[in-house]
Amino acid sequence: MCILLDNNATLHFVRQLESYRLGDWDRMELIYFCHMLVNNDDTNICGRDFEDLFDSKNIFRMQERELVKGYSDLMEQKLVEYVNNDGFADRNNFQLTAKVKEELLSELNLCDRQANAGQELIKGETLPYKSLYYNERETMQIEQLASLLSRERFDEVRRRLAENGMRRGFACLFYGAPGTGKTETALQLARRTGRDIMQVNFAQLKSCWVGESEKNVKELFDKYRALAKKSEVTPILLFNEADAIIGKRREGAERAVDKMENAIQNIILQEMETLDGILIATTNLTQNLDKAFERRFLYKIEFERPDLRSKQAIWQTMLPDLSEADAAELASCYDFTGGQIENIARKQMVEKILNGTEHIALSTLKQYCDNELIATPDKPRKIGFRHTA
Repeated sequence: MCILLDNNATLHFVRQLESYRLGDWDRMELIYFCHMLVNNDDTNICGRDFEDLFDSKNIFRMQERELVKGYSDLMEQKLVEYVNNDGFADRNNFQLTAKVKEELLSELNLCDRQANAGQELIKGETLPYKSLYYNERETMQIEQLASLLSRERFDEVRRRLAENGMRRGFACLFYGAPGTGKTETALQLARRTGRDIMQVNFAQLKSCWVGESEKNVKELFDKYRALAKKSEVTPILLFNEADAIIGKRREGAERAVDKMENAIQNIILQEMETLDGILIATTNLTQNLDKAFERRFLYKIEFERPDLRSKQAIWQTMLPDLSEADAAELASCYDFTGGQIENIARKQMVEKILNGTEHIALSTLKQYCDNELIATPDKPRKIGFRHTA
């Protein structure tokens, strides 16, 4: 091992490793931890994993005991830490710290390389502009949030909060009916303020293996912290469709899946408490919102179904050829959200592409609208708010 390091003394990894001035055994352990992360994507290391590194069982037991007790050089230099398990330190399992990933493995761009594992990094500069329409109260709240997130004010507000001993992170909850523009609003805020978005898919983060999901969520926040630290402009962490994640925790959970859900929620609550960035969560359901989550969201914006004026504006934006009178009639006849109106516009475009139809009659649009409404046995299909003469 020493010969290999000496022959590669100019490499960043080797130079940084030597700067820690570790003993031979600790250095070998740290290299092994790095190998497991980089080559096996394994961040959760227990004693039996590195037992074969040492020729002597006594040396292994001494090294393991120092890690468990917390007085290993690796622990004292904050190179290795205990795994977070349900909000508590698991003294039998260890992982590399964010410091090591930044200093020792910086050339690998681990944050970028792993961004697609349950997360999608969206560059703010690539987001297209999209017109959105809100009711008066929503407009006021969103404009206030956009002003806060502007480059000119965000850093100043965070500095002033820190000077007064307050948390610097901003967690926002967008809630309301499907199709009311919650996700698109988050994207447009990112575009307006020049911020990248790390969008999280919790379905991909969850794992069937007990303990894996908790590890994935902890790593998610580690990656966001690393991304925020290296970014000139603080990015947005977007929890899209976070219904199941921020629901009420299950008391007296017995099933493994319930315990896992509780553990994930506890980790997220802990991370939100120390958040030093921007988190936006969107949800269609709030009646099941856990009170502990409710308290941690500084900004809560309800997205209501659009009023008559907004619906007419959406119709005319989605279908520019629509006359003002036809747009007004559709807006009054159908209590649709922006997402539903967009569906109608897409159907109209498909019709144009397939059949070369230049003008779609109002009666055809109404037929599309009727088909958009899904009938159920207890709720037969009916037109929303059609007026008769």
